[in-house]
Amino acid sequence: MTGEAARDTGVDIAVEGGCGVITLNRPEALNALTLDMCHAIEAALLGWLPDTSVKAVIIRGAGRAFCAGGDIRSLYDSGLAGDDYPYRFYHDEYRLNALIHHYPKPYIALLNGIVMGGGVGVSVHGSHRVATENIRFAMPETGIGLFPDVGGSYFLSRCPGETGLFLALTGTRIGAADAVYTGIATDFVPADALDALYDALIAANFAAGTTAEIVNQVIGRFSQPAPDAPSLAARRDHIDRIFSGDSIDGILDVLAWESDEWAETVRQTILSKSPTSTKVAFRQIRKGATLDFDDCMRMEYRIASRFIVGADFYEGVRATVIDKDQTPRWQPGRLVDVDAAAVDAYFASLGEKELMLGSVGGTSR
Repeated sequence: MTGEAARDTGVDIAVEGGCGVITLNRPEALNALTLDMCHAIEAALLGWLPDTSVKAVIIRGAGRAFCAGGDIRSLYDSGLAGDDYPYRFYHDEYRLNALIHHYPKPYIALLNGIVMGGGVGVSVHGSHRVATENIRFAMPETGIGLFPDVGGSYFLSRCPGETGLFLALTGTRIGAADAVYTGIATDFVPADALDALYDALIAANFAAGTTAEIVNQVIGRFSQPAPDAPSLAARRDHIDRIFSGDSIDGILDVLAWESDEWAETVRQTILSKSPTSTKVAFRQIRKGATLDFDDCMRMEYRIASRFIVGADFYEGVRATVIDKDQTPRWQPGRLVDVDAAAVDAYFASLGEKELMLGSVGGTSR
């Protein structure tokens, strides 16, 4: 990709050694994803599929973030204007997430800095997720009137015990140790060794073994135990006991009965989120545990299509991004007022507007 094209899309595409390299390059926006960026990444991945000289893919972020999520301001502005951009964005972003999940070549995400929302979607589904001590991972969507998407139904429901549901409902930020503990990251590499790892990957002799073996060997030379103990592991018994409930109300009741500061903080955190988002996210994660990846993405597109036309997304963005008063007025404002029928509507079929996933060397899925 030329420099001018890269500036237009916010993505640099290159081939170095035996690796295709994707650099998210909107550092002034913390590399927040746009539709053009999704298209550029998809085109690169599809172009490298038949290219036998490209053995593996590396994705990284320029500046202090890997990727802070989707470009929420663009979604907000276009949605309020009645444009179809939000539908196109989520549709094509989710197709990209599925392409990464099914990609047959090693896909190595170098996670240094903020990794949230859309940034999770272009990293966590790859074969190798390398975290540094600078990673700040979160799925904070319920706090802006959305839900933990980009495959959250799939990967969060497969985190150890109830840790994924905990992350989905609270939006808690975690570091490298917890990222490795939950399986969100596959490896820890110190930030000061990340450039050396990158250089070793692009200089790798892929003729010396299978591509997967070579990638594993290279990363293994740099991988270390995370420097801190995972905090989620320390709270695992609490989290599993409390979040194994069969309803949000049940979880909140148990948190209220607990006589410690941590439980009360968690309870208040959940209560501060959009009640609709919270109930939808709870059902989403529970359902995701029973679905394969592609069906999770289809479900998420149904949900996203409903949030786009709801009130809470626009109110959440107004309160956190536009006016920054941090006092969203959710509609409805209480969990008790979000009934089962309202939640059901988010999961209903879209008919002919269902998400159509592409193929990776095969037929459409």
